Amino acid sequence: MSTRLAPLCILAAAACSTVPGTGRSQLTFALSPAQEIQLGEEAYREQLQGAKLVRSGPQYEMLMRIGPRIAQAAEHLYPDSLATEFEWEFSLIDDPKTVNAWCLPGGKVAVYTGLLPVTRDEASLAVVVGHEVAHAIARHGAERISQQTGLQGLLFAGGQLIGLSDMSASTQELTLQALGLGAQVGVLLPFSRTHESEADELGLYMSADAGYEPRAAIGLWERMAAASGGSGPPEFLSTHPSEGTRIQRLEEHMPKALRYYNKARREGRAVE
Repeated sequence: MSTRLAPLCILAAAACSTVPGTGRSQLTFALSPAQEIQLGEEAYREQLQGAKLVRSGPQYEMLMRIGPRIAQAAEHLYPDSLATEFEWEFSLIDDPKTVNAWCLPGGKVAVYTGLLPVTRDEASLAVVVGHEVAHAIARHGAERISQQTGLQGLLFAGGQLIGLSDMSASTQELTLQALGLGAQVGVLLPFSRTHESEADELGLYMSADAGYEPRAAIGLWERMAAASGGSGPPEFLSTHPSEGTRIQRLEEHMPKALRYYNKARREGRAVE
């Protein structure tokens, strides 16, 4: 084993963790939870600089209703996650052209007004907020950075071995390009799709536990598919699953989500 690679392997082996709610093993050696939260808070302030924030009105009030409910559901369902350490904040950014939302470590959530014509109702927006919160509590950002760090180490080691071989310079270059493409298509993109599917699942459960009808997620992704018009690369070259794949998986998770929702209804926590 390369002396450059050995410390990385030892560190990675020591940094295995489990995603709350799914039990999937992950590597997060690149960032500690404290570093992750600090970076998330710094990035949140930077993202909001110059942004036009909505601070009143029905859309703002809707997000302010949804946010604390999802935060409470995250802490309730996943008490061993970072959710219990987050200082939650929710912002609505006035940008009709941006159909997006995000959550950074530390519980910093932002929704763009351009998303609201697609979500249409409170339950669908709760699904989106749950999805974004899931990325943060599942530590997908730290995992992604750790994956890239590990792959860079492996590609460096591979480059060293190729450089010592008797291949021609042109063959060495083509081989390195193939290794890079293989890492992207074979490792990073599938993990990105795994993260998205995992966030869909956990976000569905959180929105249901928060008292929102989980079946709203199906209509949401049908509208997302219509809004995208089928544009984008093939699924195997994409960072996100196709809308059809997402709907199929959400249907599979729906019985469990409905159990959370029905419990919320029995306890008087449902949003009717």
